[in-house]
Amino acid sequence: MVLGVFLGLLLTCLLLLSLWKQNSQRRNLPPGPTPLPIIGNILQLDLKDISKSLRNFSKVYGPVFTLYLGKKPAVVLHGYKAVKEALIDHGEEFAGRGTFPVADKFIRRCGVVFSSGRTWKEMRRFSLMTLRNFGMGKRSIEDRVQEEARCLVDELRKTKGVPCDPTFILGCAPCNVICSIVFQNRFDYKDQEFLTFIDILNENVEILSSPWIQVCNNFPAIIDYLPGRHRKLLKNFDFAKHYFLAKVIQHKESLDINNPRDFIDCFLIKMEQEKHNPKTEFTCENLIFTASDLFAAGTETTSTTLRYSLLLLLKYPEVTAKVQAEIDCVIGRHRSPCMQDRHSMPYTDAVLHEIQRYIDLLPTSLPHAVTRDVKFREYLIPKGTTVIASLTSVLYDDKEFLNPERFDPSHFLDESGKFKKSDYFFPFSTGKRICVGEGLARTELFLFLTTILQNFNLKSPVDLKDLDTTPVANGFVSVPPKFQICFISI
Repeated sequence: MVLGVFLGLLLTCLLLLSLWKQNSQRRNLPPGPTPLPIIGNILQLDLKDISKSLRNFSKVYGPVFTLYLGKKPAVVLHGYKAVKEALIDHGEEFAGRGTFPVADKFIRRCGVVFSSGRTWKEMRRFSLMTLRNFGMGKRSIEDRVQEEARCLVDELRKTKGVPCDPTFILGCAPCNVICSIVFQNRFDYKDQEFLTFIDILNENVEILSSPWIQVCNNFPAIIDYLPGRHRKLLKNFDFAKHYFLAKVIQHKESLDINNPRDFIDCFLIKMEQEKHNPKTEFTCENLIFTASDLFAAGTETTSTTLRYSLLLLLKYPEVTAKVQAEIDCVIGRHRSPCMQDRHSMPYTDAVLHEIQRYIDLLPTSLPHAVTRDVKFREYLIPKGTTVIASLTSVLYDDKEFLNPERFDPSHFLDESGKFKKSDYFFPFSTGKRICVGEGLARTELFLFLTTILQNFNLKSPVDLKDLDTTPVANGFVSVPPKFQICFISI
C-alpha cells in the first residue's frame, strides 16, 4: 500500500516536472497547441498527411508556430514569407540539420545530408566542386544524360508496348548518371548487383515516408527495443555502407593521384593531402556516407519524379499531346533533345515545373535546426531547436497558383503562352541547404522526359478515370501509387 502511494506520488512528480519544463521552454517560442507530457502533440498530427495537419495548425496559430514532437519542440514555418525569411534572409542561422533519429542511429552525422556545422560545410563544398569538375552544369554532364536517355529508350523498346511497371527502369537511368560520376562506369540495366541496389533505394524511400518512421523519429527510445520496418531500413543502410566501402577499397588499389577518374578518386586524393591534419573532415567514413548521399539524393528523388511525371502524363493526354507537338516543332524526330531546346519550349518547361509543384515531392524537406540562439520575428529560438519548413505551403499557395489542387501547366505560363517563373517554386527546398544535385536533376528531368515522348506514345491499360494520382505516402517523400503503362513506339 505504502509502495503504491509512493510510486503514484513519484509518477505525479515526474509528470509535473515534465509539464514545468515544457512550459518554461514555451515562454519565448512561437505559440502552438498545448502538448501532452512525454508524447507532445503527436496525437494531434495525421502521420499519413502531415502537411494537412500543419495547414490546420497555421490557421489557428499563424505562419510560425511550435509543435512538440515527443518531448522536444519544433518550430514550424508555414507559407512563402516565413520560409523565405528563415531559410534565405537568415540562411546561416537556419542552416543546421535537425535530428532525424532513425538515420542518426547509423549515419552519425557524417556525409552531406544529415550532417551539420563544419562537417556539412566541408562535405558540401567539396561535393559541389567535384560535381562541377565532372561536368555538372556543363556540356559534358549533358552528354552523359543524353547517352543514358538513349539507353533508356532502348530498354523501353524491349517492353514492346506490353503493360509494365516503370519503377525499376526509371530508377536505373538517373542512378547510372550518378554511377558515372561516383564510380566512373555505368551498369547494364539487367546487372543483378545494380538491380539489388536500386531495389534497396526504392525500399528506403517507402519506409522513410511511412507513418511508423515518423513515430520512431519522435520517440527514438523505441528504435532499439521494438520490431518494425525501421530495422529493415537500418539493415539496408548497413548494406549500402559495405557496398560503398568495397568500392573505396577497389579505388585505393588502382588510384592514380595524377589522373582522378571519379568522385571517389578525388576524395581519396584529398584524404591523402589532409592525412596530417588531426581535425580533417576527409575521413573514410565521410567518404562512404557522402558517396551514399549523392546516390540517394541523385537517384531516388529524380526517379520518383520521373515515375510521377509519367503517371500525370497518362492521366492528362491533352497535356502530353501539346508537349509532343512542341517536341516535333523544335527538335523533330531525328536528333536527341538538348538543354538548349528548353529555351524554345515554353509549354514543356511549364509542364515540368507544374509536375514538380503538383507532386510536392518533399512536403517538409528534411528538418533544419538553428545554429545559434536567434531572434526570429518576435520570438527567441534557442540554438539546436528543430525547424520544419512546409514546402507544401509554398508550392500550394493559392495566391500564387490559381487552383493549386489541380494539375495545370498554365500556372507557369503568361497570357501570351511564354514561360513564367515563380519565386514560390521550391521543390528542392531553398537557402543554404538547397539540394546539391538541383542542376543535375533539372537536366535529367528535361532530357529523359522529352526523349521518352519523342520516341513513344503513352497508353494506360486501365481507364483514365481509374488512374489515381494521390500519393500512397507523403511523410519524407511523396510516393506515387503503383501503375502500369504501355510504351508504344512512334
